[in-house]
Amino acid sequence: MNALELDVHQVWFTNSQGQKYHPCDVVLDGDDEFLVLVFIKALGTSEGVLGVEFSAVLNAHLKGLYKCTYLDGGEKKNMAVTQFEAVDARRCFPCWDEPALKATFKIALDVPSELTALSNMPVVNEQLDGDVKTVYFEESPIMSTYLVAVVVGLFDYIEDTTSDGVKVRAYCPVGNIDNGEFALNLAVKTLDLFSKYFSTPYSLPKLDMVAVPEFSGGAMENYGLITYRENELLFDHLHSTAARKQRMAIVVSHEVAHQWFGNLVTMEWWTDLWLNEGFATWISYLATDILFPEWKVWSQFLQQTTGGLVIDALEQSHPIQVEVNHARSVLEIFDAISYKKGSAVIRMLQAYLGDDIFQKLLSSYMKRFSGKNAKTEDLWSVLSEESGVKISEMMDDWTKKQGYPVISVKVKDHILEFEQAQFLSAGLLSDGEWIVPITISFGSYERRKNFLLETKSSEVDVSDLVSSSHTKLTNKEICDEQLKAIEHNNLEATDKFGILDDAHALCEACEQSLSSLFCLMDVYRKEVDYIVLSKLIDGSML
Repeated sequence: MNALELDVHQVWFTNSQGQKYHPCDVVLDGDDEFLVLVFIKALGTSEGVLGVEFSAVLNAHLKGLYKCTYLDGGEKKNMAVTQFEAVDARRCFPCWDEPALKATFKIALDVPSELTALSNMPVVNEQLDGDVKTVYFEESPIMSTYLVAVVVGLFDYIEDTTSDGVKVRAYCPVGNIDNGEFALNLAVKTLDLFSKYFSTPYSLPKLDMVAVPEFSGGAMENYGLITYRENELLFDHLHSTAARKQRMAIVVSHEVAHQWFGNLVTMEWWTDLWLNEGFATWISYLATDILFPEWKVWSQFLQQTTGGLVIDALEQSHPIQVEVNHARSVLEIFDAISYKKGSAVIRMLQAYLGDDIFQKLLSSYMKRFSGKNAKTEDLWSVLSEESGVKISEMMDDWTKKQGYPVISVKVKDHILEFEQAQFLSAGLLSDGEWIVPITISFGSYERRKNFLLETKSSEVDVSDLVSSSHTKLTNKEICDEQLKAIEHNNLEATDKFGILDDAHALCEACEQSLSSLFCLMDVYRKEVDYIVLSKLIDGSML
């Protein structure tokens, strides 16, 4: 089993007949992070109880079970917090610390009587013994070790209840409960939203969110006990910015979404980390768009995912699915490829299949693998089986290959000639090939045609989209019409951003001249949309 930085004092095993065995040797392997127990003879394959008496230091490294400090009225105080993802549950207790080896957990804590103790499940009993109380929690449903959580500290809290009766609380620093109101409202609404979207209710009786003063990430989706860096949970209506409010909405939605994608259905191994993070990122924008349509967050999603594509255009990038041979190395792939490119690929698949169909397919996947582990191939299998579309063949290109294509189009009368190559910021490669869903629009978004580019090159007849007055089309005519559409604000912000971003990337790769980029930028003189203006500013800094 896994263990790290633990002092083991005593170990025993009791089999189903009540016979007790002690190991003849106990070895803590710090390099491989294993606790090896050597018994004189084989224990057999019957059920039994393994007992381990151990101790460890409450560390200050922001992982495992760690100590953080904060000021309360000028007085320095301590808090105990866990951060187990990806492989640090083993720093707190000996366990089989792999996502596929799920178990139930029954936790009890001895804590100072004045402090609040929280874990994944609700409290069932408390026993006071002088200045110390023992807090007992309900047994959890089956879950992975990296989702086990404990928080001990001094808090104020506010609470609300979902339409299904789930109690939701936001635990804030003492005197700051008003600043937890926005996050609490978001959590309640997104729990209801995701329960309906996945046709699967939230599986625990409560959800707590805790603001932690010293935290290594933005937030962590522990089952039923989400921990946040303070600035990701607390919102001051008088002083916090609009950007901070939008960021909080996306972060809270992301962590609540993990209660389904990640916690209820968990990746089998860290190779499929993107199943957790890509999907949670994508659906956090979907939820935010439903709750705050005036924010137009899908256009901001495009802007955010571009960061993942910039990294993926480097020669030293990696595929979305990365073979992880040692659990500790998973930390290297918590990056923009897993989060941003992963979510962009899901958004592409959603657009290809259609919103309603995609939602039904994800509901089927959630029901089939509820409480279990899944691989990327399992998701594609369910989607293919239920939709009748060969999803695996198309999506393997996007998750198992490094990089992405640049697609060039030539016009010959009413025939469009498409050709793809891998895009690299250092130049183009000719050997890249993906199955790419493409939508062509002429004149308006209502006149459109969808097709799959399944080979290196392909031709598409668009005569059914073109006005009869256009006997022939040329590349120049199409480019001129595109520029007019930009200038007269006839394109959606996402398309205006996309055209500019593509030109910017091609210019950086020396596939397009700098002067042509500046000429394109000149057409955007009347632009007022935030994401397009942001890209114009980026372009001007070349």
